[in-house]
Amino acid sequence: MLVPMLQFLAPSRLWLLLLIPVLVGLYLLLVQRKRNRNREVGRTMFDLVIPRDRTWLRHLAVAMSILSLLTLTLAFAKPKDEVAVPRERATIVVTIDISLSMEATDVEPTRLEAAKAGAKEFVNSLPPKFNVALVSFAGTAMTVVPPTTDRGSVTAAIDNLRPDRSTAIGEGIYTSLAALAQVPPDPDNPSAVVPARIVLLSDGKTQIGRASDEAATAAKAQKVPIYTIAYGTADGYIDIGGRQEPVPVDKVELARVSRISGGEAYTAASAGELKEVYKDIGSSVGKEKVEREVTSRYAGFGLGLAILAALGMVSLGARWP
Repeated sequence: MLVPMLQFLAPSRLWLLLLIPVLVGLYLLLVQRKRNRNREVGRTMFDLVIPRDRTWLRHLAVAMSILSLLTLTLAFAKPKDEVAVPRERATIVVTIDISLSMEATDVEPTRLEAAKAGAKEFVNSLPPKFNVALVSFAGTAMTVVPPTTDRGSVTAAIDNLRPDRSTAIGEGIYTSLAALAQVPPDPDNPSAVVPARIVLLSDGKTQIGRASDEAATAAKAQKVPIYTIAYGTADGYIDIGGRQEPVPVDKVELARVSRISGGEAYTAASAGELKEVYKDIGSSVGKEKVEREVTSRYAGFGLGLAILAALGMVSLGARWP
């Protein structure tokens, strides 16, 4: 089933594969002729003196030779496959929830402070040519930093984020999409369509503003996947006038947003987990799948099988010490 799944740059060369069943048939014919001859002649004095041929080793060497021919023929046809390569340019909008619930201390020192630390590390890990924008939201949303390659301005703005009332996830998404309209053109290719992603971190559900489902649908229409991170634990709370108000993390809405937009949903219950999530997202957005010729991969397999076949044939004619 492997060969039909492959694509080739020179598929006409695959006709050489027809030689393989011919060679296999010829080998089986020779084996049968030898068996018939041995049956007719019977055992002789030489059979008692000369060591018997290790038939299993001869069969194995021939099988390795056939497999080597198969893989080398595939290599000759120039197979191609999707491989992950570093992405040259992209725009990432980091969208951070700064609602009061982010003041919960179930993640030390607070959800917001830990989130800010993780976001700064994530921003600095992105390729230099990536544009990064920063959007914050609570009851309303705003573009704190428009798309830029200046990492210092983004990380400084992250440090200055302060909590505010209410949660408007939908508004955060719409504002993130609006920020993408401010992406500067590529100086080398001004007409190029640069891929974009939204990385949205929140701990709660929408309390005000437009629905997040509608915003996620708008993101999908613009081909902007949203990577959501549900941050916090089920035991989180904040102090309001000396009273503890539970603020458990809500994963359902964020997971739905990512699914609708075509992105991925993550959860993180600690600063350490958040760093791992950002690392995984960075790996995803920092690379893209492109079709490349992978001839060397199959040539290497073919060479390895040929070496095994040669060792088998040599061992048939020599005694190893």
